[in-house]
Amino acid sequence: MGCGNLFFVLVITLSAVLITYNIIISANASLKQEFPGPSNPSSGSSSLDPIIRMPGDTSSSVPKKTKRLFHTAVTASDSIYNTWQCRVMYYWFKKQKNKPNSEMGGFTRILHSGQPDRFMDEIPTFVAQPLPAGMDQGYIVLNRPWAFVQWLQQADIKEDYVLMAEPDHVIVKPIPNLSRDGSGAAFPFFYIEPKKYESVLRKFFPEERGPITNIDPIGNSPVIVGKDALKKIAITWMNVSLAMKKDPEADKAFGWVLEMYAYAVASAFHGVGNILYKEFMIQPPWDTAIGKAYIIHYTYGCDYDMQGNLTYGKIGEWRFDKRSYVNSWPPRNLPLPPPGVPESVVTLAKMVNEATANIPNWGS
Repeated sequence: MGCGNLFFVLVITLSAVLITYNIIISANASLKQEFPGPSNPSSGSSSLDPIIRMPGDTSSSVPKKTKRLFHTAVTASDSIYNTWQCRVMYYWFKKQKNKPNSEMGGFTRILHSGQPDRFMDEIPTFVAQPLPAGMDQGYIVLNRPWAFVQWLQQADIKEDYVLMAEPDHVIVKPIPNLSRDGSGAAFPFFYIEPKKYESVLRKFFPEERGPITNIDPIGNSPVIVGKDALKKIAITWMNVSLAMKKDPEADKAFGWVLEMYAYAVASAFHGVGNILYKEFMIQPPWDTAIGKAYIIHYTYGCDYDMQGNLTYGKIGEWRFDKRSYVNSWPPRNLPLPPPGVPESVVTLAKMVNEATANIPNWGS
């Protein structure tokens, strides 16, 4: 893409941002950096029915005849932290892609650093421009929707569907296309509570758009959604994210999950409902069994004593926490958890070790 065309796209898109600002404008506020606790940490993921909610007018009586491939897209910076996660994630993507029941198509790392890095040949990569200096207000995640806007406008995406994933996802088994009948497929997050924050969300999702229950308790990832629908959603997602960050009340209410709320609002704004799959992914250490999950999301630290007891909130004698490797590569052959540690954590440790053992030039 030439500089002239990129500049044109930047001008058009940022013009849309300014329009949104004229509608929804407010002052800056600080970002809360906290992590939610589990809604029910002892419950695991053993429920029999993986679907907890279907959108209103959804039916799927017509049997599938052909594969509905989706393109997996992961946004990332060029930091060591994001890079090692992307390399592990892509290793497992390649292993699962061609197995039975997979509808996984191509893969793209959307690198929003603005310039190529040395892993372009290892991982299929689209280089996106970061937001103009200062626009993210120190909240780097705001680059995610802007990066998706650029990718969707400029890249040649062969598949009709997109899976939005994250670097700290490990694919446990082949993923089918869980979306259907115009609805997306998404994981429900217990800490995304539209009803609780209705008064705040009405600034961005006015009453004429429908009841607040139209906003699903989701983020942008993991979500499988039609490519054409996502092209519409992405611009609104970006605009709402920036507007929320500029609104002190919204910024305080949503903190580090602000752009997740913004995606949920944007999806509802465009009338795209989501099938909620609670077994789309698991999150150790709270989810203890793999069950029917397709993805392990290792966003939480896993800390245990040598008797296999969880010591969450306290550094364990055995631990795996991605934040231990913000500025350095995890070593190969990490020690495995002691006896008694749940299956989900043991599986995660083994999968990270397999990836690092087989990825060339690991740690360099």
